[in-house]
Amino acid sequence: MNHSKNSRNAAYYAEGVLRGDIAVLSRAITLAESTNTANREMAREIIRRCGPSGKQTFRLGITGVPGVGKSTFIETFGLHVRQKGQRLAVLTVDPTSAKSKGSILGDKTRMQKLSAFEDVYIRPSPSAGALGGVTRVTYETIVLCEAAGFDYVIVETVGVGQSEVGVSRITDFFLLLMLAGAGDELQGIKRGIMEMADALVITKADSGNEKKAAAARAEYSRAIRLFQPHDSGWQPPVLVCSALADTGISEIDEMITKFRNLTMKDGFFAEHRRRQQLEIFREALREAVLTGFNDRFNVEERLRQLDAARQQFDPYAEVAKALRAAGF
Repeated sequence: MNHSKNSRNAAYYAEGVLRGDIAVLSRAITLAESTNTANREMAREIIRRCGPSGKQTFRLGITGVPGVGKSTFIETFGLHVRQKGQRLAVLTVDPTSAKSKGSILGDKTRMQKLSAFEDVYIRPSPSAGALGGVTRVTYETIVLCEAAGFDYVIVETVGVGQSEVGVSRITDFFLLLMLAGAGDELQGIKRGIMEMADALVITKADSGNEKKAAAARAEYSRAIRLFQPHDSGWQPPVLVCSALADTGISEIDEMITKFRNLTMKDGFFAEHRRRQQLEIFREALREAVLTGFNDRFNVEERLRQLDAARQQFDPYAEVAKALRAAGF
């Protein structure tokens, strides 16, 4: 590797990110998403050169079951954010096909009003294929957006699953969107996701669905009181809104601002950020171990050999053999 050339490239990217050049920012994020080791090292060098921005960017994670209206909510909520003079970045973790490795990546078409503003940056990212997973890639993307001068970062997840756990650990506030009138209100949602949420919002409270939304709010409010209190001491509220009618959005914004002010005052905000760094340390360590193992023992080649043999084998014995061969 040409280290001087690599350094010059990293310096170029860092300077571009720091001056808010969106094209350079996008290319830097692509490097972070890459499965190529050299590209990932370049991304880390860019982040190192950007240094601590000193900017207290707020990180909002948003999740919910498919069909809950996440993109519509984010567009309406995002318009409120930018009306307050804040630069907004929206990062969307897209579903990736396990077979084709392709992803939808259609968020700019789903958020046409929001994407039209120059102070709004929408970045779709595939949820699979990046070594280290959603947590590392999303965290590095957040840090790059922060360095580029964005005041507010929204991370939208694909649904309710493992990636939501990772996103909840690297954002300052985790918002769970719920549907009303879809049968038993407590079915189809994992208790663990509800316990992680800092607030629940019943969406689509319009077009005659207002009573169902109010009933769902009451039911979720009763359920959430049974959960263990959050470390911050914050009691997650349940609100209702209609992103289409733009009702309830201001109340949600005020609620998030209240949480931010309270947690910054009592020190929980800073403590949570410190825990985020510990989470990324764990992710980075896992990635380093995996990379080191793959470098010393060609896992993919061994998998091809085992598959080509067309024979039954003991997976645990093969793992033990691989570990011995790699010197572990």
